[in-house]
Amino acid sequence: MPRSQRNDNFIDKTFTVIADILLKILPTSNREKQAFSYYRDGMSAQSEGEYAEALQNYYQAMRLETDAYDRSYILYNIGLIHTSNGEHGRALEYYYQALDRNPLLSQALNNIAVIYHYRGEQAIENDEMAISKLLFDKAADYWKEAIRLAPTNYIEAVNWLKITNRE
Repeated sequence: MPRSQRNDNFIDKTFTVIADILLKILPTSNREKQAFSYYRDGMSAQSEGEYAEALQNYYQAMRLETDAYDRSYILYNIGLIHTSNGEHGRALEYYYQALDRNPLLSQALNNIAVIYHYRGEQAIENDEMAISKLLFDKAADYWKEAIRLAPTNYIEAVNWLKITNRE
Protein backbone atom coordinates (compact mmCIF):
# COMPACT_ATOMS: atom_id res chain seq x y z
CA MET A 1 0.00 0.00 0.00
CA PRO A 2 1.40 3.43 -0.92
CA ARG A 3 2.44 5.60 1.98
CA SER A 4 -0.17 8.19 1.02
CA GLN A 5 -2.88 5.69 1.91
CA ARG A 6 -1.31 4.92 5.32
CA ASN A 7 -1.43 8.45 6.73
CA ASP A 8 -3.15 8.39 10.07
CA ASN A 9 -3.33 12.04 11.06
CA PHE A 10 -5.96 14.49 9.88
CA ILE A 11 -3.60 16.98 8.21
CA ASP A 12 -1.77 14.31 6.21
CA LYS A 13 -5.04 12.71 5.14
CA THR A 14 -6.43 16.09 4.09
CA PHE A 15 -3.29 16.92 2.12
CA THR A 16 -3.43 13.52 0.44
CA VAL A 17 -7.08 13.92 -0.56
CA ILE A 18 -6.49 17.42 -1.96
CA ALA A 19 -3.33 16.31 -3.78
CA ASP A 20 -5.18 13.33 -5.29
CA ILE A 21 -8.00 15.60 -6.50
CA LEU A 22 -5.52 18.03 -8.04
CA LEU A 23 -3.68 15.20 -9.76
CA LYS A 24 -6.93 14.02 -11.32
CA ILE A 25 -8.12 17.40 -12.59
CA LEU A 26 -4.85 19.01 -13.68
CA PRO A 27 -3.77 18.37 -17.26
CA THR A 28 -0.54 16.50 -16.50
CA SER A 29 1.00 13.39 -17.93
CA ASN A 30 1.00 10.06 -16.13
CA ARG A 31 4.75 10.41 -15.69
CA GLU A 32 4.32 13.77 -13.92
CA LYS A 33 1.58 12.33 -11.73
CA GLN A 34 3.80 9.39 -10.79
CA ALA A 35 6.70 11.70 -10.00
CA PHE A 36 4.48 13.80 -7.75
CA SER A 37 3.16 10.68 -5.98
CA TYR A 38 6.70 9.53 -5.22
CA TYR A 39 7.62 13.03 -4.05
CA ARG A 40 4.57 13.22 -1.80
CA ASP A 41 5.32 9.79 -0.33
CA GLY A 42 8.93 10.86 0.20
CA MET A 43 7.83 13.95 2.10
CA SER A 44 5.50 11.88 4.25
CA ALA A 45 8.21 9.34 5.07
CA GLN A 46 10.72 12.12 5.75
CA SER A 47 8.35 13.86 8.17
CA GLU A 48 8.10 10.60 10.12
CA GLY A 49 11.88 10.14 10.22
CA GLU A 50 11.79 7.21 7.79
CA TYR A 51 14.77 8.50 5.84
CA ALA A 52 15.62 5.36 3.89
CA GLU A 53 12.05 5.12 2.60
CA ALA A 54 12.00 8.84 1.85
CA LEU A 55 15.22 8.58 -0.16
CA GLN A 56 13.83 5.67 -2.19
CA ASN A 57 10.76 7.73 -3.04
CA TYR A 58 12.80 10.83 -3.89
CA TYR A 59 15.10 8.84 -6.16
CA GLN A 60 12.06 7.42 -7.97
CA ALA A 61 10.63 10.93 -8.29
CA MET A 62 13.97 12.15 -9.71
CA ARG A 63 13.90 9.34 -12.26
CA LEU A 64 10.50 10.50 -13.51
CA GLU A 65 10.52 14.28 -12.99
CA THR A 66 11.71 16.36 -15.93
CA ASP A 67 10.92 19.88 -14.72
CA ALA A 68 14.05 21.57 -13.35
CA TYR A 69 12.13 23.61 -10.77
CA ASP A 70 10.38 20.54 -9.38
CA ARG A 71 13.63 18.59 -9.40
CA SER A 72 15.24 21.34 -7.30
CA TYR A 73 12.85 20.62 -4.43
CA ILE A 74 13.44 16.89 -4.64
CA LEU A 75 17.20 17.48 -4.52
CA TYR A 76 16.77 19.92 -1.65
CA ASN A 77 14.85 17.34 0.37
CA ILE A 78 17.49 14.70 -0.31
CA GLY A 79 20.02 17.24 1.00
CA LEU A 80 17.93 17.70 4.14
CA ILE A 81 18.02 13.98 4.83
CA HIS A 82 21.80 13.84 4.43
CA THR A 83 22.12 16.86 6.72
CA SER A 84 19.96 15.13 9.33
CA ASN A 85 22.20 12.07 9.07
CA GLY A 86 25.33 14.19 9.60
CA GLU A 87 26.51 13.60 6.03
CA HIS A 88 27.29 17.23 5.37
CA GLY A 89 29.46 16.68 2.30
CA ARG A 90 26.71 14.73 0.54
CA ALA A 91 24.13 17.27 1.69
CA LEU A 92 26.16 20.08 0.11
CA GLU A 93 26.26 18.18 -3.19
CA TYR A 94 22.48 17.97 -3.28
CA TYR A 95 21.96 21.59 -2.18
CA TYR A 96 24.30 22.74 -4.97
CA GLN A 97 22.42 20.59 -7.49
CA ALA A 98 19.14 22.10 -6.28
CA LEU A 99 20.56 25.61 -6.73
CA ASP A 100 21.78 24.76 -10.25
CA ARG A 101 18.15 24.09 -11.16
CA ASN A 102 16.62 26.84 -9.02
CA PRO A 103 18.97 29.68 -8.02
CA LEU A 104 16.15 31.32 -6.05
CA LEU A 105 15.90 28.46 -3.54
CA SER A 106 16.84 30.47 -0.46
CA GLN A 107 16.39 27.46 1.82
CA ALA A 108 19.25 25.67 0.08
CA LEU A 109 21.44 28.76 0.38
CA ASN A 110 20.64 28.95 4.09
CA ASN A 111 21.41 25.28 4.67
CA ILE A 112 24.73 25.57 2.84
CA ALA A 113 25.58 28.53 5.09
CA VAL A 114 24.60 26.56 8.19
CA ILE A 115 26.94 23.71 7.19
CA TYR A 116 29.85 26.10 6.54
CA HIS A 117 29.17 27.84 9.85
CA TYR A 118 29.14 24.48 11.65
CA ARG A 119 32.43 23.53 9.99
CA GLY A 120 33.85 26.91 11.02
CA GLU A 121 32.97 26.20 14.63
CA GLN A 122 34.62 22.78 14.37
CA ALA A 123 37.76 24.42 12.97
CA ILE A 124 37.87 26.74 16.01
CA GLU A 125 37.66 23.71 18.32
CA ASN A 126 40.65 22.27 16.47
CA ASP A 127 42.60 25.55 16.74
CA GLU A 128 42.46 26.06 12.97
CA MET A 129 41.70 29.76 13.08
CA ALA A 130 42.60 30.59 9.47
CA ILE A 131 40.36 27.79 8.20
CA SER A 132 37.52 28.88 10.49
CA LYS A 133 37.69 32.42 9.10
CA LEU A 134 37.43 31.09 5.53
CA LEU A 135 34.48 28.88 6.46
CA PHE A 136 32.69 31.69 8.28
CA ASP A 137 33.27 34.02 5.32
CA LYS A 138 31.81 31.38 3.02
CA ALA A 139 28.80 30.97 5.33
CA ALA A 140 28.35 34.75 5.30
CA ASP A 141 28.30 34.84 1.48
CA TYR A 142 25.57 32.20 1.31
CA TRP A 143 23.54 33.84 4.07
CA LYS A 144 23.75 37.22 2.35
CA GLU A 145 22.28 35.72 -0.81
CA ALA A 146 19.57 33.86 1.13
CA ILE A 147 18.66 37.09 2.95
CA ARG A 148 18.60 39.01 -0.31
CA LEU A 149 16.07 36.52 -1.68
CA ALA A 150 14.00 36.21 1.51
CA PRO A 151 14.74 39.24 3.72
CA THR A 152 12.48 38.27 6.62
CA ASN A 153 13.28 34.56 6.81
CA TYR A 154 16.76 34.46 8.32
CA ILE A 155 16.79 36.83 11.29
CA GLU A 156 19.41 34.83 13.20
CA ALA A 157 21.70 34.97 10.17
CA VAL A 158 21.16 38.73 9.90
CA ASN A 159 22.11 39.11 13.56
CA TRP A 160 25.19 36.88 13.15
CA LEU A 161 26.32 38.92 10.14
CA LYS A 162 25.97 42.12 12.18
CA ILE A 163 27.69 40.75 15.29
CA THR A 164 30.63 39.43 13.25
CA ASN A 165 30.86 42.56 11.04
CA ARG A 166 30.20 40.54 7.89
CA GLU A 167 27.12 42.44 6.67
